[in-house]
Amino acid sequence: MQAGPMEEPPSILWGLDPIFSAFARLYIKDILQMTESVQVPGIYFYNSHPIYKVDVLGTVVYKRERDDFFCYGVDDGTGVINCLCWKSELFKDKDDGAGAAPGPSDQGVFDPVAELKKLKQAQQKRCRLEIGELIRVRGPVKTSRQQREITASVFYKVEDPLMAEQIQWMMDVPELYRECYDKTFQLQPDGHGESAVSPLIKATNLIKDFIKQKSVSKFRPYDVLDLLQPLISRQPQAASADPEAAGPSGCQQLRQLLKEVLQVLQDDGVVYRRVKAQDEVYHVTEQDKDLLIAVKDIIREDSKREKYSEKGCHVLHILSAVRQRHSLNVSKAALEIVLKSLECNSDIVSTSDKHYTAF
Repeated sequence: MQAGPMEEPPSILWGLDPIFSAFARLYIKDILQMTESVQVPGIYFYNSHPIYKVDVLGTVVYKRERDDFFCYGVDDGTGVINCLCWKSELFKDKDDGAGAAPGPSDQGVFDPVAELKKLKQAQQKRCRLEIGELIRVRGPVKTSRQQREITASVFYKVEDPLMAEQIQWMMDVPELYRECYDKTFQLQPDGHGESAVSPLIKATNLIKDFIKQKSVSKFRPYDVLDLLQPLISRQPQAASADPEAAGPSGCQQLRQLLKEVLQVLQDDGVVYRRVKAQDEVYHVTEQDKDLLIAVKDIIREDSKREKYSEKGCHVLHILSAVRQRHSLNVSKAALEIVLKSLECNSDIVSTSDKHYTAF
């Protein structure tokens, strides 16, 4: 669903959307259908997200070469878009040929000129593609002669004989759509006409900053409730015969906002509840030493088993073991935070995107 001209947020707010400064991994079909901004030419909208640069992976279906650039038609299975790929200076260097082979006296001697020549040849090979080869292109979108195209800032041939890159791409892009592109980013001016993000995003960032700065390992809701108080508007309630006409009280708004924030933090894996009890205790995932030790022990022990000795333990196996030994309430998002922390500390190492083993 594309944003029409009347739905465009003011351009001063675009920078608040993190997608605006990123190379958006959109399907080519959606890139071709994006609506161009009426405020700033060259900016496009997908589901109210301002976008001007994209990242695509696809097959070359046509090519044209000129003195200064290549034109590649890239097909990702949803559509075909023209990619204008400017040649770098290395293409303009005159090549003297393959060069003489090193003689017997040259063997074992490092020749920087010859090595530089080999490097340039390798770079040229990565940039000159044939029909049927896989290409990755990143760059801004523009409309030229009423046709949508990408002006590449980076482009290269992808060597993917086992289709690992394409499979990973097909797994990552739908998740980006679910988590980012298909969610409308809440941009709204406040009462004074100043730009502001939604109260939920502000409140979530407040709690994240608090637990990071104070190195909090666990907390209860009432420990952080006061932090959100400034976000609740303090408007005097007018006297009314109908008490419900005034809407929820400030205290009710505060509790509802905190409830939503805690749910967001749990969904992101930042916090989790080890035990679902009446006394709500939230453990900060990255600061929970017991959880980190439990995950590290599972990987160290199970990596020794013949089944996992070669590739290591799959993330879903680790998650299942953690839920059995530590807490049923550990989410996959929380586990991924723990795995990242352990890997940064060199306690474990990833053998693939989904497998881990101990040193």
